Amino acid sequence: MHDLKLFEKSRVRLSKEIEIKADSGYQGMQKKHEKVLIPKKNSKLQKLTKEDKRANRALSKKRIKVENVIRRLKIFRILAERYRHRRKRLGLRFNLLSGIYNFERQAKNT
Repeated sequence: MHDLKLFEKSRVRLSKEIEIKADSGYQGMQKKHEKVLIPKKNSKLQKLTKEDKRANRALSKKRIKVENVIRRLKIFRILAERYRHRRKRLGLRFNLLSGIYNFERQAKNT
């Protein structure tokens, strides 16, 4: 499912003050929320300016940490596939995997 459709289906309500740094999968979200930062794209007719490229690079530097965490959680398959177990335990399992990730990260830094 497309990222934006999945977000709309979740019915998460965001405050107007929140700034969202999203990838290009959330194009169209600017129409519904004012403070959305999405990388600019090339087109056949109009190439990206140096300023657009700098802005895209700055945005990706901010987002890479989150993307790496998502990648690690996908390794555990909890985000990569449909969750087929008891719904009540999804939060518990997600928190356990997040704890394992944080423990590994902390052990790596020491």
